[in-house]
Amino acid sequence: MSQSLQGKVALVTGSSRGIGRSIALALGAAGVRVAVNHRADRTDADAVVDAISALGSDAIAVRGDVAVPDDVSEMVATVRRQLGPIDILVSNAGIARPLPLESVHLATWDATFAVNLRGPFIVTSAVLPDMRARQWGRLLYISSTAARVGGVVGPHYAASKAGLEGLVHSYASILAKEGITANAIAPALIETEMLAGNMAIRADRIPVGRLGTPDEVASMVIAVASNPYVTGQTIQVNGGIYMT
Repeated sequence: MSQSLQGKVALVTGSSRGIGRSIALALGAAGVRVAVNHRADRTDADAVVDAISALGSDAIAVRGDVAVPDDVSEMVATVRRQLGPIDILVSNAGIARPLPLESVHLATWDATFAVNLRGPFIVTSAVLPDMRARQWGRLLYISSTAARVGGVVGPHYAASKAGLEGLVHSYASILAKEGITANAIAPALIETEMLAGNMAIRADRIPVGRLGTPDEVASMVIAVASNPYVTGQTIQVNGGIYMT
């Protein structure tokens, strides 16, 4: 049986644009109080906050680089002070820099892992104590079909997302009896700014014949967050480009 998310508090990292923005708006529409995270430019985050407020829910913009522990500690403290303890974490912030194999150097690898894998661990570590104290929580991580098939960005990105799914499996098994679920949503070829200009992104590669939309990813986040029996799973949102 699905559970109402009304009145819960969510932090969505990297939610001023793209998929994160759609997730934040979908949560707001479900009655969730939403912290909209941005790293540098607050303008877009404030616009998302205004849109959520227009839906009748509370929202705040919070700055923080997910790869910087002090930023994360301050961000989570701000959310707790202004909205309440975090019930739902959507770890969406990520970087995807398409590169040919010979251009994937160690600096690129480290920068990608810092945001895409180290960051989710840092943020989760900051929100888990409150979830465990209340015996309720939802941990959702935006992965990628690239974790299974390699994708079009490069090995640095695919490996970071594969690691993220391993993190999900561990959290799910450890926290299952504490009322906390952990799942990954794995989109592929979603029409966002992140994929703009990548010539490998073509609708004719996708069985359904088109690119996906951020709203289609967001709807799956709501479905998974509402279901207390789903944990340790990676849900593919990819138009059939990868079928398990």
